[in-house]
Amino acid sequence: MTSFGDLLGPPPVLLDIDEEPEEQLLSRRPAAEVAADFPTSSLAWAYLAEAALEDGESVAAYAYARTGYHRGLDQLRRQGWKGFGPVPYSHENNRGFLRAVAALARAAKSIGEEDEYLRCLDLLNDCDPEAAGALGLGQ
Repeated sequence: MTSFGDLLGPPPVLLDIDEEPEEQLLSRRPAAEVAADFPTSSLAWAYLAEAALEDGESVAAYAYARTGYHRGLDQLRRQGWKGFGPVPYSHENNRGFLRAVAALARAAKSIGEEDEYLRCLDLLNDCDPEAAGALGLGQ
């Protein structure tokens, strides 16, 4: 049974821990340095995207978030994800990917790319119905 009650659906994907980049980000090492040293870390790219959004740099945020999104897709696929099924926000190691998707949604909206914004919201809702709200995206 999945965490969302679908007996016929795929099991939730729980990404493996990626301690080193997270530890460095939490110790306030610049996210650009962490992303350069750990380019597969969705979390590092999500940090960069979120900071760019705060600075009003929507295009840079979009690029960072898209990189984090694609790096997360790579990780999910290695775990057997087929493009659908639960990716629970409650599993902390999934949050880098989900944060990158949320940042991509915000950046897309800020540059007027409504279709991409809606696709990102759909993806977040498909991954975990609680994710968008937890990440500050109102529906």
